[in-house]
Amino acid sequence: MNRRIFQVIDGVKKQVGEGFQVTSPMPGSRIRQLSPFLLIDHTGPMQVEPTESPLGADPHPHRGFETVTIVYQGYLAHRDTAGYSGKIGPGDVQWMTAGAGLLHEERHEKEFARQGGVLELIQLWVNVPKKDKMFPPRYQELRSGTIPVIATAEGKGAIRVISGSYAGVSGPAETFSPITILDVHQPKGTTLQLQLPAAYNVGIYVVKGSVQLHGNRAAQTKQLVVFGWDADGIEVAFEEDSTFLVLAGEPIEEPLATYGPFVMNTNQELVQAIEDFESGTMGSFAD
Repeated sequence: MNRRIFQVIDGVKKQVGEGFQVTSPMPGSRIRQLSPFLLIDHTGPMQVEPTESPLGADPHPHRGFETVTIVYQGYLAHRDTAGYSGKIGPGDVQWMTAGAGLLHEERHEKEFARQGGVLELIQLWVNVPKKDKMFPPRYQELRSGTIPVIATAEGKGAIRVISGSYAGVSGPAETFSPITILDVHQPKGTTLQLQLPAAYNVGIYVVKGSVQLHGNRAAQTKQLVVFGWDADGIEVAFEEDSTFLVLAGEPIEEPLATYGPFVMNTNQELVQAIEDFESGTMGSFAD
């Protein structure tokens, strides 16, 4: 039996920092139906002009949640006040736990910026349970080669398992609650029957392409599909070569208090987060 389709949501365009042209279908009216997922930012595809001064997002704080960055084209550099730094490229995933709080900076990687090229990536914000919100910051750099692949469509398609498990295959990301993220690449003219736990919240974000869901509902590039909880099946037919993310997880049924880059359970905790940031508790960069 297939899941009911709640809504197909278009993204809103915005600029993030100096270097990211973003389309974001979330947060929005269906945010509770996709817990633990809080935000989807799709950067690009955008042309990066050659420069010796990489553009990006200046140092900014986070507390109480995780960022998951999936790169499709180009290269991104990261550093934070917990001491982690690195760069990720096509197929790589960066999973950063803000935990008790840190500052981080994201920029176009230096050599990529020097040469110029196309940048495309997805950043997700993922909530964590109350008991884990003040966990020490953590950084997982998941290289493309470490992410297992399930072959589909007689070897012409692929499902990359980033976190959780699917069809007996487990992804490398460590999570605080049950979360399955699948990066699906499928050729035109094929179909795919997905099976996900009925108790999970589930969404599909179309990175590129055109799909038909359950034979009667279309979704296109940069649209988010939100599903119900009444079944475990999703039937997808591909009208073009397509890429999409499956975002599935056990909902976190706790109070949610958010303010900018802080995701907590109460307004009092938000006030404390702001005070800690302003007092320098979350660290600073020397330069």
